[in-house]
Amino acid sequence: MLSLIGTIIVGGIIGLIARAIKPGDDSMGWIMTIVLGIAGSLIAGYAGRAMGWYQEGQPAGWIASVIGAIILLVIWGLVTKRRA
Repeated sequence: MLSLIGTIIVGGIIGLIARAIKPGDDSMGWIMTIVLGIAGSLIAGYAGRAMGWYQEGQPAGWIASVIGAIILLVIWGLVTKRRA
């Protein structure tokens, strides 16, 4: 249970950092920000293991997680603009 709470807190922090770095108006709530941060971290970890930067079971670093979240934020912006 404590691990889940830690993941949510770190995901929220990473999502907020990514939203602060990426320019533009991102109108999403807290839950989407947390999901964005967690997903960015997972994608960064997967990409890092595929490129040989991380070993299996090793989490991605903060910078890589924020970069992954920014990439997802850009993709999210492109998807939501097409729907509108």
